[in-house]
Amino acid sequence: MAITSAHVARPARIRLGMVGGGRGAFIGAVHRIAARLDDQYELVAGAFSSDPDRAAASAADLGVARSYASFEEMAQKESRRKDGIEAVAIVTPNHMHAPAALPFLKRGIHVICDKPLTATLQEAKKLAKAIEASGTVFALTHNYTGYPMIRQAREMVAASELGDIRLVNVEYAQDWLAEPVDNKQADWRTDPARSGAGGSTGDIGTHAFNLSNFVSGLTLDTLAADLQSFVPGRRVDDNANVLLRYTSGARGMLWCSQVASGLENGLRLRMFGTKAGIEWAQENPNYLTVMPLGKPHYRLTRGGHGTGDAAARMTRVPAGHPEGYLEGFANIYAEAALAIVARRDGTPLDKAVTFPGVKEGLEGVAFVDACVRSSKRNGAWTSLAL
Repeated sequence: MAITSAHVARPARIRLGMVGGGRGAFIGAVHRIAARLDDQYELVAGAFSSDPDRAAASAADLGVARSYASFEEMAQKESRRKDGIEAVAIVTPNHMHAPAALPFLKRGIHVICDKPLTATLQEAKKLAKAIEASGTVFALTHNYTGYPMIRQAREMVAASELGDIRLVNVEYAQDWLAEPVDNKQADWRTDPARSGAGGSTGDIGTHAFNLSNFVSGLTLDTLAADLQSFVPGRRVDDNANVLLRYTSGARGMLWCSQVASGLENGLRLRMFGTKAGIEWAQENPNYLTVMPLGKPHYRLTRGGHGTGDAAARMTRVPAGHPEGYLEGFANIYAEAALAIVARRDGTPLDKAVTFPGVKEGLEGVAFVDACVRSSKRNGAWTSLAL
């Protein structure tokens, strides 16, 4: 069944707040579209900026009546209202994810957080403990896991249609930081105080790592990383080549780059088992190429013949219609809504519901930390410090 407004049983919309995402912010608008797409959330409050005037102006732009000067004030006051928020979206730069999330978790408010989980591994571990203690729903918006053909690939791997996985190859390459850039989006992403120690590894490498884990089901053993900062004066990596060793014996390669001239959003996943291989590219996401050993290759189409239930859950429009980035985000929001409603009503959650959470977030931050440590040791094989 497709994720549509009819898919979610709800006595009322989930009252949503937002931290960050005010005027001039890119990802806040994406989250708001995702939350609205299935009509499951109502944005009723926000602390849209650390600047009170900008926060109030942003709230007015969005028609949000309850504007707060800080997320601490919002968490405190909303938790006391009978009609207060049930969930909050955290869409700040990385270094503010944990400080913003903690006051809401403390008050039992569910959290939907942009990735990566935090800027540092120490923060990530602290936040993970707080999430566990709160008993709340916590969703991390690794939106590419919400693409239908990624769910199809995951289902095929789980059903052993590829056989035992031997090789994983994932890359995420862009060019938007190939030269010095001076704007709001680039400034915080290239500032280690706000982004964390990883640049491209934290911003897009975590997406690639999460996607390969989500589809393969493998557990990383060790990695060997070679990180570069090609643009003079840049204080975080803008390119990384990482070798991966999995506990199963499988091997992998991950390349992430924001200086790959001519590439826009080149996220690609290839996976090879003893029976078959698969290939998927985000810039053409409606198709999954399947490569059986010794047989002709074939292509599965989103919404088309041969796809399974996992892909169907994420499919919104008929085959042949473009579907991708925003819908992937919306699918994560829709799955989180099912979990929140189940928690609200005290009802069992459908086992088919899945979305990235604190476990995946902790692994992502640990991946960045291990890459930085490995690269400083000339590419030494390094374990995640989980």
